[in-house]
Amino acid sequence: MPVLGKNSTFKLDNAAGSLQNLSSFITDISGINNTTAMIDTTTLGDSSIEFTPGLRNGDTITITGNYDATPNTHFTALLGQSTTSTFEYSPAGDTAGLPKVSGECWITSYQPSSAVADVVKFTATLQISGAVTWGTN
Repeated sequence: MPVLGKNSTFKLDNAAGSLQNLSSFITDISGINNTTAMIDTTTLGDSSIEFTPGLRNGDTITITGNYDATPNTHFTALLGQSTTSTFEYSPAGDTAGLPKVSGECWITSYQPSSAVADVVKFTATLQISGAVTWGTN
């Protein structure tokens, strides 16, 4: 059965370190990947390129949403913090037993934008730092 994006949830620490549900402001999340860097280990004399797995994750999360004072205050307070923020992303919703991705991240940018004939939007960029846990709620 298809999973609808409208059920997704995204939570992020506030400046005090408490997870806050920002789902009602977010319209799109991308970049939470399950990746491993592949390191080229080809040496002289090899007839083919060879690789070995390296570090995992470290991806960039992009969040787009409808502007509101709540996410504006949330993201601007986290910019330049000296500690990472915890995030939790549940693509199918946060009901017990459903998949969840969690980890630590830095807020690297936050930009509100407005077009005359559209609602005011925002985009936030988060840099994952450290291990990402792929589990369940």
